[in-house]
Amino acid sequence: MPLWGSPEDEVGLNERQRRELMCEIGRRCYAAKFNDANGGNISCRLDEGRVLCTPTLISKGYMEPSDLVIVDMEGKQIEGHRTRSSEVLLHLYCYKRRPEVKAVIHAHPRNATAFAVTNTPVPKCVIPEIEVFVGEVPITEYADVGTPRLPESLAPYIQDFTVFLLSNHGALSLGSGLIDAFWKMEIIDAYCETILKAMTLGPLSQVSAASMQHIFSIKKSLGIPDRRINDPTSARCEVPAPAPGRPGDMASAVFFAPPATSACPPARSDASSGAAAPGVDENLIRQITQRVLERLARL
Repeated sequence: MPLWGSPEDEVGLNERQRRELMCEIGRRCYAAKFNDANGGNISCRLDEGRVLCTPTLISKGYMEPSDLVIVDMEGKQIEGHRTRSSEVLLHLYCYKRRPEVKAVIHAHPRNATAFAVTNTPVPKCVIPEIEVFVGEVPITEYADVGTPRLPESLAPYIQDFTVFLLSNHGALSLGSGLIDAFWKMEIIDAYCETILKAMTLGPLSQVSAASMQHIFSIKKSLGIPDRRINDPTSARCEVPAPAPGRPGDMASAVFFAPPATSACPPARSDASSGAAAPGVDENLIRQITQRVLERLARL
């Protein structure tokens, strides 16, 4: 069996090989704990009118090529002995609006989903790799699974992003192929895990505005689009406030305060003196830090 270690390995695959690769990606998702039980779904374009996808009620870690089904662009199943997932409509929504997208993965990665269920915005301008290969990650409004509202929740974001957190649900990644979509899912979950661990130590340190411009130049040279390249107003690094009253409010205010050397300078604690930044409640910091440590201990 091929190693399938790079998106280049997907070039020229026939349908049988794509079925094998999709099963391999399912195993990787399961091994990485992106899904439990029968959670998540994976798809890829076969041609303009057909999409290969995982069926409902099957573990993504234990699929055979013959388990996969084929649907048309309206979601009608046209091949396969199993039943297609109702969430394939989410995938088709992406394919119809992003012709360059060739694969979609929906999963429930634990670290990224922690941000989704607390409505905590994913901080920007922290680690270069995610900025290059993923970029900004929006959180959609909550929508009931299996309903038209789920794909429609992507409407404000579908043209500008390739990774999405689905509120109170999970994550979605779009790729040029199955490996690319899987890489993006790996990147967002690893990044969220790093942020969760960093939150126990103090405010995040963000890279400078000049460094972000360098990152944008790398993206441009690689042909990776980013709305911030041509829109200075969206290139700032501040973290947008979560919806009022959601648990993410408190965590965002304390842990996501960028340092004065970042692209946007607000207050943060003085690491040399140990003193809290003006206006920050030290007791609140201790309480939240303790809560985060307790949650991490249960992971």
